[in-house]
Amino acid sequence: MQFDDDADLDTSEVKDVRGSRIPGGRATVGGGIVGFIALILGLLFGVGPEQLGLTTGDPEPVATSSSAAQVERDCRTGADANTREDCRIVAVVNSVQDFWRAEYERRGGRYGDARTVVFTHQVGTACGSATSAVGPFYCPGDRQVYLDLGFFDELRTRFGSSGGPFAQAYVVAHEYGHHVQNMMGTLARAQDGRTGPDSNAVRVELQADCYAGVWARHATTTPDEKTGRPLLTRLTEADIRDGLDAAAAVGDDRIQERFQGRVTPENWTHGSAAQRQQWFYTGFTTGDMARCNTFR
Repeated sequence: MQFDDDADLDTSEVKDVRGSRIPGGRATVGGGIVGFIALILGLLFGVGPEQLGLTTGDPEPVATSSSAAQVERDCRTGADANTREDCRIVAVVNSVQDFWRAEYERRGGRYGDARTVVFTHQVGTACGSATSAVGPFYCPGDRQVYLDLGFFDELRTRFGSSGGPFAQAYVVAHEYGHHVQNMMGTLARAQDGRTGPDSNAVRVELQADCYAGVWARHATTTPDEKTGRPLLTRLTEADIRDGLDAAAAVGDDRIQERFQGRVTPENWTHGSAAQRQQWFYTGFTTGDMARCNTFR
């Protein structure tokens, strides 16, 4: 996975609040089995933590030594994205949104930008306050993606993903798939609180995986709005395998087997490892969002 060294990154699409103290509000539960349940429910989910019923109590103390605006200061070019993890996230967000803007324009519509908020420990959102325990998520209330970069270490060490830069890109692209669903009204129609293999919750997640694959298919040919050249210049078969491996690592069956020793499909909210791989690969091989109808 390689970005154009000379490309200018648009840091306005990423807000860096790492180390900042969140304003008042409630915090998600963290630690122990409750924190793990929050993680399973919130991981790559399309709704914020308050809508999942996972907020309680007062915020815990957060470190006040702020590194906020580090992204804006240090992530200037594609060369930075090729050497720094936080700058890579900026470049992926730029690439994903470049694609969806072009796709919406091609279809005669208009894409509404969504910012990614990079945080540590906990963060306040329009969907409630959240700790890192809930994993990356998209909040429909403020149309922003929330991400603690420490999650990528968890994805590799705790969930058994092979890791790699494109595993991170897959996670980000998945969350922007939820933003597309929000714009289309899919999220609002699908959130009925049910779980299980055929639930709307699972179908929403699989469709977001498919949308991530669609972006990946076009990522190296989508021109940057400023330069006219693709921001992402190289995506290898090994990168795609890393994405597929990350998709499998967060399959409901894989998570349940790893952490509770048995698979309980009636509690699924994201789909099996095989389903998540299948739908990401469907998006990648077809490059057509119309082929991502998981509700059919």
